[in-house]
Amino acid sequence: MTEAAIEEGTVRRGRSGRAARRDGSAKPHGAPYIVRNIPTYDILSEENLQKIERTADRILAEIGIEFRDDPAAVDHWKRAGAKVDGVRVKFEPGMLHEIVASAPWEFTQHARNPANSVQIGGDKVVFSPAYGSPFVMDLDKGRRYGTIEDFRNFIKLAQASPWLHHSGGTICEPVDVPVNKRHLDMVYSHIKYSDRAFMGSVTAEDRAEDSIEMTRILFGTDFVDRNCVILGNVNVNSPLVWDGTMTKSLRAYARANQAAVIVPFILGGAMGPVTNAGAIAQSYAETLAGCALTQLERKGAPVIFGNFLSSMSLRSGSPTFGTPEPAIGSMVIGQLARRLKLPLRCAGNFSNSKLPDGQAMQEGLMSMLSAIHCGANFILHSAGFLDGLLAMSYEKFVMDTDLCGALHSYLAGVTVDDNTLAFDAFEEVGPGSHFLGSAHTMRNYQTAFWDSTLSDNEPFEKWSEEGGSTDIATRANRQWKRTLESYEEPPLDIAIDEALGDFMNRRKASMADGWY
Repeated sequence: MTEAAIEEGTVRRGRSGRAARRDGSAKPHGAPYIVRNIPTYDILSEENLQKIERTADRILAEIGIEFRDDPAAVDHWKRAGAKVDGVRVKFEPGMLHEIVASAPWEFTQHARNPANSVQIGGDKVVFSPAYGSPFVMDLDKGRRYGTIEDFRNFIKLAQASPWLHHSGGTICEPVDVPVNKRHLDMVYSHIKYSDRAFMGSVTAEDRAEDSIEMTRILFGTDFVDRNCVILGNVNVNSPLVWDGTMTKSLRAYARANQAAVIVPFILGGAMGPVTNAGAIAQSYAETLAGCALTQLERKGAPVIFGNFLSSMSLRSGSPTFGTPEPAIGSMVIGQLARRLKLPLRCAGNFSNSKLPDGQAMQEGLMSMLSAIHCGANFILHSAGFLDGLLAMSYEKFVMDTDLCGALHSYLAGVTVDDNTLAFDAFEEVGPGSHFLGSAHTMRNYQTAFWDSTLSDNEPFEKWSEEGGSTDIATRANRQWKRTLESYEEPPLDIAIDEALGDFMNRRKASMADGWY
């Protein structure tokens, strides 16, 4: 445990000078995170892992990575002893490993409700909604551009789910708000409509800094300087390019002691090789460089080793998601991250399907299980992902959170003790009878099995006569509407709410609307 425990339930002051109290008696909506009780699945031998690491070292030392439009980042590398030629930076084998050794393997991201703070790293697993879609869709209105209302709706759905642990970030793009101002509304919406941990903006350095400044108003400046309260998800411009927009945001989070999530997005055959081993080596090199840069900005800052391997149709050039090659590649990424002792963000509930249908769940489960078995600690894209991340689906969101519930039980593994071995039940029942009314069954029936809120397990006749022959997407449509109708906003201190409003108003007034 970090300094976190010292601060819970105490009074602190934000930059506004107003007192803010974190309620130490507040309770989580479900488990604040999962402690895995099943082992990770390690598929590569030591010899083959070393081959990938050596190839990554050769990429870094012989080809290098470009750091564009960020002279401060290049200066960091010069001081660290890298070989710099303009914006091209090359690294001696082992150099980046030494630098990232200062990053923590596990850290706490604090929520405004301390009961919902999450542990990221080690044997912990955190589910977070999908991120970044410009479109939203549902069975009633179809596919359309996202709005700030949709954005808030998804935050409310995440807040209401006992199976998610994190509020996420850009759950959908609210295109009805100016591009240069929407980060303020998004961060505020996470603070206002959820009391879980959340992510901030990375689309410009000042937007990253605004996001962090809003957490200082919420938590207090001193607390934020000593504790992680916000994440920033930054992407490499693969292959082998870090652009200034991302590195400046990455450094903004790091110098504020907040966690950057370092993520290459590699489509095999486009931004990386078509072969898994080569794409993994590339991804490893790109991610390692980004993680190391956070430590040069502020030694000891939390950072998450991220990965987003995907494939593409080599006939059409279209990206494909939820396919087996990236899924199995995630297993190797997990092994590599554990060797570095860094928290891992990997895979998620990916799908190319345009509807919340069988294809969506087949592809999503393929990818989601790879995240579970590779040892991912922070699983972004756990709910809502459709159409290759172009659309957030209301129905898919609810279907995916239901799957997350099942994964809670899956990750719990098998408990072996006197109660679960059930010898007393065998004594009571004996040969040829049944266990339905046994004392052991009555003692355990309420907690023995995970119970879906969406699946229909009734006989065909009852499903046909009473259920109206509905499919799971139709049931999900009804459920998200009921959830929004019954949603209760978590209380937010009035003084903090006012201070956030003042900050947002000043920032918005300082710039004209920008729509690109």
